[in-house]
Amino acid sequence: MEDKRQLIADGRAVLGIEFGSTRIKAVLIDERHAPIASGAHDWENQLVDGIWTYSDAQIWDGLRDCYQKLLADVKETYGVSITKLAAIGFSGMMHGYIALDENKNMLVPFRTWRNTTTGEAAEKLTKLFSFHIPQRWSIAHLYQAILNGEEHVGQIRCLTTLAGYIQWKLTGENVLGVGEASGMFPIDAKTKTYQKRMMEQFEALDEVKAYQWKLEEILPKVLPAGEPAGTLTEEGAKLLDASGQLQAGILLAPPEGDAGTGMAATNSVAVRTGNVSAGTSVFAMVVLEEPLKAVHEELDLVATPSGAPVAMVHCNNCTSDLNAWVGLFREFAKEAGLDIDTDALFTLLYKKALEGEKDGGGMVAFNCFSGEPVIGLEEGRPMFVRKPDARMSLSNFMRTHLYASLAALKIGCDILLKEENVRVDTIYGHGGLFKTKGVGQGILAAALNAPVSVMETAGEGGPWGMALLASYMVNKEEGESLEHYLSERVFAGMTGSIMQPDEEDVKGFDRYVKRYRAALAAEKAAGKALPL
Repeated sequence: MEDKRQLIADGRAVLGIEFGSTRIKAVLIDERHAPIASGAHDWENQLVDGIWTYSDAQIWDGLRDCYQKLLADVKETYGVSITKLAAIGFSGMMHGYIALDENKNMLVPFRTWRNTTTGEAAEKLTKLFSFHIPQRWSIAHLYQAILNGEEHVGQIRCLTTLAGYIQWKLTGENVLGVGEASGMFPIDAKTKTYQKRMMEQFEALDEVKAYQWKLEEILPKVLPAGEPAGTLTEEGAKLLDASGQLQAGILLAPPEGDAGTGMAATNSVAVRTGNVSAGTSVFAMVVLEEPLKAVHEELDLVATPSGAPVAMVHCNNCTSDLNAWVGLFREFAKEAGLDIDTDALFTLLYKKALEGEKDGGGMVAFNCFSGEPVIGLEEGRPMFVRKPDARMSLSNFMRTHLYASLAALKIGCDILLKEENVRVDTIYGHGGLFKTKGVGQGILAAALNAPVSVMETAGEGGPWGMALLASYMVNKEEGESLEHYLSERVFAGMTGSIMQPDEEDVKGFDRYVKRYRAALAAEKAAGKALPL
């Protein structure tokens, strides 16, 4: 305790802050990379004029509240205040669209990864580049705004992501980590910056020529993990710390996305490693040995925080619908006079799913709050369907909804692992789906037909991963790679649990996905029949 108190007082601790979909969380780590304090602020996206967004006020009020709660935890636990730090790292939900003017003000509300309004742009750019451009990528949002003739486009002086926006306001530096940048515009694996040929192709489009800015001028500078990415300014310190105690001059790491921090937090940045992050959204990432043979709309090509090529399957929807059903059961329990802790209720219901039939008993669910590009779904409507002869039971019901949370991911990963024959030694799972031991882990193993490991640190998540990247920046030895730093100085000696896929579960999930595909037409029809 005294060592940690002195570490904080001396300014040797490292801070990671991540803007997740439902929570902004800060994690403070010591020189052994262990979390020693934390703070969090809950928030929710809003659907405003058909766009999923968080307001500018939400972003800054949430950041300050999160940091103040971290300070309170430090004060209560160690009796000291934070005045300086060895390093800070910021990360955020991937990609999306933040367009800023010359005064760093947003020209339009933040358009998050959840929006599926850029289909036309994504399709045209994919054809132009011969490279898959997902709808959530920043370049797709920019081009769609151009195609829509939106007035703000001519005023853009910086195009960035949520993590990049925070970094710019706090340091004055328009930079991004290479992992996050790879979701703005395609990255060249050799140069570890934006693909020059594709930038030229974009600039050559007639509708783009109408603007005075150049793409290379408005996109953030790309930095690999380990490079310094600016220092905290006096203005930035006040934005972060409302108490005014935090000093300026602290070094900041390259800002990353939650995909990059997930890779760091699971030690899956080396070739043939992979991870699945399962929370509000779900995505799988596998570090590639060699390029994919074909372009697939279901697969994205991004990068690790150090710039290595990664194949990614990203799905907009995961646990939101599942959580809503658990909330319904909690309400029933309360009405029945039963006081059940939320965590205990999740554990009870998740474990009940293991008693269900291997294919869910003939039922099917769609967990789609929003559109889902992997399955060609423009608008989502959470839906549960069963035939009259389906075996309706609590165990089948819960297994069905757990399957639904990973069904779209499985469809994309089947292309990656079966059609492209990409090899992966172990998949590391992290996120809320894996909190109940052995349940989400086993379901994922069945979905991918691959071993799934959950580390002891899986619950620490993205902010811890961002803190690790910041620690690497200030503590790495000369020439030390991120892969070596994580494997030898962070994860050495750590243990976790590995689950092999159960053959019958694999077959059952395959039968469920066949039913899911067949019912997809009904899910698409629901979006048209029930407009927002």
